[in-house]
Amino acid sequence: MNKKYYTYMLLIENNSLYCGYTDDVEKRFQAHLDGRGAKFTRAHKPVKIVYKKEFDTKSEAMKEEYRIKHLPRSEKLKLINM
Repeated sequence: MNKKYYTYMLLIENNSLYCGYTDDVEKRFQAHLDGRGAKFTRAHKPVKIVYKKEFDTKSEAMKEEYRIKHLPRSEKLKLINM
């Protein structure tokens, strides 16, 4: 079985968005909730997963994360509402 990678976005309690990549979105979300995910989510509590996209390689997922992080908020919201 080929490993899959994901780019994901989380809704944060202050209504901001956090973007990352992982090979297991649910496990990574739980790590964020437990304060083990990222510096940003230790300080700002995640509420829910609002977006995820699957990729065949880690490189593709990382490139998509980079692309999303450089989008204006309005474009991120469009991705979520697709």
